[in-house]
Order: sequence, then C-alpha cells, then structure tokens
Amino acid sequence: MLLALDTATRTLSLALHDGEQLLAEATWQTSGRHTVELTPAIHTMLDQAGLTPAALTLIAVSQGPGSFNGLRVGFSTAKGLGLALNLPVIAIPTLDVVAAAQPAFDGTLIAVAQAGRGRVVAGSYDWRDGNWQARDDVQIVAWETLLAPITMPTLISGEIDHDGLAAVARATDALQPIHLASAAFALRRAGFLAQLAWERWRAGSVDDPSGGAPFYLHQPGVPHP
Repeated sequence: MLLALDTATRTLSLALHDGEQLLAEATWQTSGRHTVELTPAIHTMLDQAGLTPAALTLIAVSQGPGSFNGLRVGFSTAKGLGLALNLPVIAIPTLDVVAAAQPAFDGTLIAVAQAGRGRVVAGSYDWRDGNWQARDDVQIVAWETLLAPITMPTLISGEIDHDGLAAVARATDALQPIHLASAAFALRRAGFLAQLAWERWRAGSVDDPSGGAPFYLHQPGVPHP
C-alpha cells in the first residue's frame, strides 16, 4: 500500500494506492497550515480505508519545486514514516504530477505551480512514447514572460491565479495558440503522484528513507530561505 503526499504548494493532496487501484484521495487548498493539517488528514484517510500505518509498504512525496515550508513539511513527514516503518520513499517532481494528469495533446504542454510574488514555476513537456516527458527547462517566471514566446499550439495546466488567467486571455486575444486545461485536469492530485511512484518502484528506482531532498528553485531577487 502506497501513501502519496503532496505539500509542495497551497494545494495539499493525499492518496492511497495499492498498485492497482486508487483507494482514497483528498485534495484541498490550505493557507499555509501544512504542519497542522497534514498528519490528522493522513490518520483520517487511513481510518476511512480501514488501515493502520503498519499496512503501508511505500511512501511517495512531491519533490518540488514548491514553497520552502510546504516541501519541508512533506519531506519531514515522508522521511519520518519511512524511517519509523522501514519503508522506501520515492520523490517525484511536482510538475511531473501536473503533466501526468493531461491527455495527449498535439503540441507543447507547460505545467505550472504558484511561486508567489506574481510568478509561477513552469516547465515544458513533449508527448513521446505514450507519456509526457520533461524538457528540463524548469524556471520561475512572470506570466507575461512565459507566454510571450509562444507561437505553436500550447496547453497550460496547473495552478493558474487570476493574474495568470488575465495574461492568458490577453495572449489568446492576440491570437496566440494557447489552450488551458479544464479545472479538473489542472488540479494537482496525489493520485497521479502515486501512479508515477508505482511506476518508479516497479522500475527499481527508490530513495533511501533517510536521504533524498526537496527541489527548491531560487526565485530571482528573493533571498533563498
């Protein structure tokens, strides 16, 4: 039984996956209360599924980029469970979780997550061999800077605030070929984190529960925490 934890941003998500089925999932917006909300939510989910922590065999955690505090809480919880229960831990890049939810699209996918101060974390993906594969160009960028170079069909998915929606509307009014994923596909869900983690585990790629580290992307002009 795999427990997946995503605390990378204010979108907090948990899931239980047995390798074949998604048994439970919860996703909600938190206002910086990761520490207060995460552990009770884990216990509630296990109770609702009729399980105890002893039933867990694998932990997955969202690796980032994301907020310093959010990632710290997710990793400390994942490592704590991994060490206490002697379980492997698998860290999955946060934007890969966004990408995994998207159907095939004849163009580029840009996955985004909020970075604060009017910026987003963004990374590009191409559809190859039946899945989305990252281009390794993750950056923190303003919406206008992200959208300005787009000339080919592009799907954007993930956390898009009101400023982002306005910037996309201006770009589409200027006839740029930009499409937005629906709200359901754009929601970053731990069920997809769990799915990716099972794929990694079956491929023999796991992390030592005492190792691994979150991926912080330094925001230009802002001191690193």
